[in-house]
Amino acid sequence: MDKTILKKFIFSKELQEIVEGASKVVVPESRKQLLDMALGNDENIDLFEVAYDIPGKGRVVEATVARCNNGAVVNYEDVYMRRRDPDCLVVADNKDTDKPRYGELYGGDFEPIRQETFEWFKGKELIIMPFMSGSDELGYPSILVAPMNAAFFAASLADLQGFIPKDEIPNNFKPKAAIYLAPTFRHTHFDGKQVVVHNRRSEIHELFSYNLYPGPSAKKGIYGVLIHIGELEGWVTLHASSVKVITPYDNVITIMHEGASGGGKSEMLEPIHKQPDGSIVLCENILTGEATHMVLKETCELHPVTDDMALCHPSLQNDSGKLVVKDAENGWFLRINHITEYGTDPHYEKLTIHPKEPLIFLNLRGVPGSTCLIWEHTMDAPDVPCPNPRVIMPRRFVPQIVDEPVEIDVRSFGVRTPPCTKENPTYGIIGMLHVLPPSIAWLWRLVAPRGHGNPSIIDTEGMTSEGVGSYWPFATGRMVDQANLLLEQIVNTPNTRYILVPNQNIGAYKVDFMPEWIAREYVARRGSAKFRPEQLTESRCPLLGYALNSLKVDGNKIPKGLLQTHMQPEVGIEGYDKGAKILTDFFKKELKQFLSDDLNPLGRKIIECCLSDGSFEDYLDLIKIKL
Repeated sequence: MDKTILKKFIFSKELQEIVEGASKVVVPESRKQLLDMALGNDENIDLFEVAYDIPGKGRVVEATVARCNNGAVVNYEDVYMRRRDPDCLVVADNKDTDKPRYGELYGGDFEPIRQETFEWFKGKELIIMPFMSGSDELGYPSILVAPMNAAFFAASLADLQGFIPKDEIPNNFKPKAAIYLAPTFRHTHFDGKQVVVHNRRSEIHELFSYNLYPGPSAKKGIYGVLIHIGELEGWVTLHASSVKVITPYDNVITIMHEGASGGGKSEMLEPIHKQPDGSIVLCENILTGEATHMVLKETCELHPVTDDMALCHPSLQNDSGKLVVKDAENGWFLRINHITEYGTDPHYEKLTIHPKEPLIFLNLRGVPGSTCLIWEHTMDAPDVPCPNPRVIMPRRFVPQIVDEPVEIDVRSFGVRTPPCTKENPTYGIIGMLHVLPPSIAWLWRLVAPRGHGNPSIIDTEGMTSEGVGSYWPFATGRMVDQANLLLEQIVNTPNTRYILVPNQNIGAYKVDFMPEWIAREYVARRGSAKFRPEQLTESRCPLLGYALNSLKVDGNKIPKGLLQTHMQPEVGIEGYDKGAKILTDFFKKELKQFLSDDLNPLGRKIIECCLSDGSFEDYLDLIKIKL
């Protein structure tokens, strides 16, 4: 390693010893260099194996990297490694946390494993890559330490968070966060499981990634670093996509869409999916197979802002009474399981087939020398495609991207919902668009249902919670602290409105992501989520706020059964009320854990309102809303 480069860093003792003990150290000079290293630094290699010698197991191939015409295609040998394990996060320090501690799970102190990890790096060829966690202007100096043969991981992180090229490293670069990538420990210490250990030290937030899937570490691990810093400083990084929407009449509105994994965040940035004849499949009855089509002559113009992580730093906020956000990422980890054939999504097909520069793909069929096609998913088993194919899309490749901070007019929350009928009642009773009072909007963010058929993670059947903010799986602190921060944010931004939209199913109708696309078109054309009282009706289930009495977009009137699901004959009042009880009972179960002495008093009143079956009017009285 160039000694003059080394002098630019202020490393901890452990980092200094790792660098000095390595057989070779590369500080990346360019994105192209990272992609070249991902393929073994040899232009004659078409399929590079990321493999390690594991005691007792011999040579284990963790992943392959294929050289395709449009990028590098990564595939994991172990099917388990193709999705994020939601239980992978472990906390090793003694600071406040509601997450599993290392000692509780594995018995004993983490320090011996920490030192063993540092020793593992010595004598190896390493990548040392500086980057900023969060945006370039508001981010925090960070560093990656990784074995050189796992350069695809470094390239993925570089696309997701950006990186500082060797010639641009500022003097006295002192990391506040560090990722240590040691993939062999998955086999030698953790029984093959994905494990990401957070160690929040006073000088540096250490993140030990003991697996090669970037989801829990390069992506969500860095998200956890931002959440921790925000927790200390009194702000949050929301789990949200954001888009500036321009209507055919040049009306402009900015919508932020939150929700658990699979809740439709990336989809909020996509154009409405249309049929070859230009029509839209609004819904399909699951019992009869009958489809309802509609035609939108003109759709809104989309200018994406954020895809998954929205930085709500205090320096961004102004006196508008609206939430102000900026993207916390430099690239987007796009899940494309819904793209199953050519023509499904021409927008992303064009971006990925003819990219400005080679891309990084995961869990897709990568034949060396061919073009990787995003509808050709890796097979987990015969006739079973991987549910989590991904492409990492640098922001600068996205057309009409918005780089500056934006004021949020409407905060939308998405929920994956199962079919609901009177014979098989479920929580799939949410209509196409609900308007929420702020108090109920806060409750949805505490409960954050993971929902039906989640493709992004390894999960059990049924309704589960992703946790407070829907970013809880990535957080390291206490749930009550995040609940308080979210409530303060809502109270301090009274001019931002709240809506709720389902995806996948509405009652007895399959709808995929059409509700949020229709809601986006409708709300943008209105110019806000403000309504006259006669346009709204209280939902039969108070947790669903207001339902719409009618909804018409570009001359198309939405059937009332899609707005108020108890009006569907397949559901009826009986099926609806049973579904409402399922939903309400789930909320009560999840909300009880927030009732600690440290909960904001207003928050306690809102939660107790739910636990005591409060009326809709009771929720309205807790935080006033102007229709």
